[in-house]
Amino acid sequence: MASRRPDSFDGLGYRGRDDPFYGASYPVRSAGAPAELQHHHWVTTPPDIPGSRNLHLAERTPQYDEPQAEPGGPGVSAGWDAPQPGVPPAEQLNRFAGFGIGLVSLFTENVLAHPCIVFRRQCQVNLHARCYHLTPFSAIAVMYRITKAQGPKALWKGMGSTFIVHGITLGAEGILSEFTPLPRELPHRWSWKQLAGHLLLKGLTAVVAIPFYCASLIETVQSDIVRDDSSSGLLDCVREGMARLLGVGAPHSRRLLPLSYLLFPAALHAVLRYAIAASVQRAALWLHQRGRKQRPDPSNPVDAYFPELVAAWVGSLVADIVVFPLETALHRLGLQGTRTIIDATDGVVATGNGGSPLVLPVNTQYDGFSDCIHAIHRKEGRAGFYRGFGALLAQYTLHGALLAAARTLLRLLLLDGKTS
Repeated sequence: MASRRPDSFDGLGYRGRDDPFYGASYPVRSAGAPAELQHHHWVTTPPDIPGSRNLHLAERTPQYDEPQAEPGGPGVSAGWDAPQPGVPPAEQLNRFAGFGIGLVSLFTENVLAHPCIVFRRQCQVNLHARCYHLTPFSAIAVMYRITKAQGPKALWKGMGSTFIVHGITLGAEGILSEFTPLPRELPHRWSWKQLAGHLLLKGLTAVVAIPFYCASLIETVQSDIVRDDSSSGLLDCVREGMARLLGVGAPHSRRLLPLSYLLFPAALHAVLRYAIAASVQRAALWLHQRGRKQRPDPSNPVDAYFPELVAAWVGSLVADIVVFPLETALHRLGLQGTRTIIDATDGVVATGNGGSPLVLPVNTQYDGFSDCIHAIHRKEGRAGFYRGFGALLAQYTLHGALLAAARTLLRLLLLDGKTS
């Protein structure tokens, strides 16, 4: 495909990024094209947010559903692209709906659910706790006590570092895919070689991000009682990750494991989680399409976006459940020897220091990944791998409830739009 300059405007209505209307959805006419090409095209650049309908190669550009006006007809005198008063175009409404639904999903997954992630990780690394919090009820009760004693900030700690780790992961994946033959996206008809390269890329990306992931893990589980706000910053995750990678900075305990011990469990966790989530998502979409009695309406935002979001929700839930034991071992290995102090996840409240929750250090002495797996199974039983599982269920319950609420609200808005 011939490349276009960013400031070019060709006969098919292409506009560059310098155009003030770049990113909008509007019809344009081919000014210098032959008569047989004098038809309307849609220039669409939807945002990269889950739920938005991004166009890919070999996909047909969506056409306007309404009939076009004949030359010299009333549509020309009034302006073909002039919308009716008070009624937005269906395509533009569809785009805005997808943008809003994607924002709700992202906000829920990365902001509202962050307290559940914090408490789940604290439970996973607390091998001395008597309560495993396998149900959401006990987890929510202790989370409420911690929030009441330390403030709401106690369960939103480390959220900035998690976004930084996501950015580092996406950047590393993009760079590796550019300088290696490993495919970042699988085509519709993929081969086993392409699949192996794609999974290898996911594993290498996790290996590159593991020192920063460990630094973010420390910020997430560290108790606010011992945290020094004056010395903490947004980029501490990057600084601590580089210090862990280069072996410099503040001295840690002798039990600190080298990063080479974490490479295999980190890559295994990332590859398994991605493979399971993608497989379950595709299976859920296939079952949904097969079970529909009526053909989905592409102009309906509910039919266009929610099946994909629900399938992604189911895929992530199944993947997190399957790799939960592996995640528990990875978090304990990454935190070992860092002298981290966490909140007591049993909900015990001290009586001699003003009613603040007790804190305790993380003291583990694992020799590696296999030793960690055997030690957890021998000392804590199979349930020890699922410490904090109730917080995971609470996280996905909240996410699913907000998706259902957004779906109901969108249906009501569409119904009001049709009746008005």
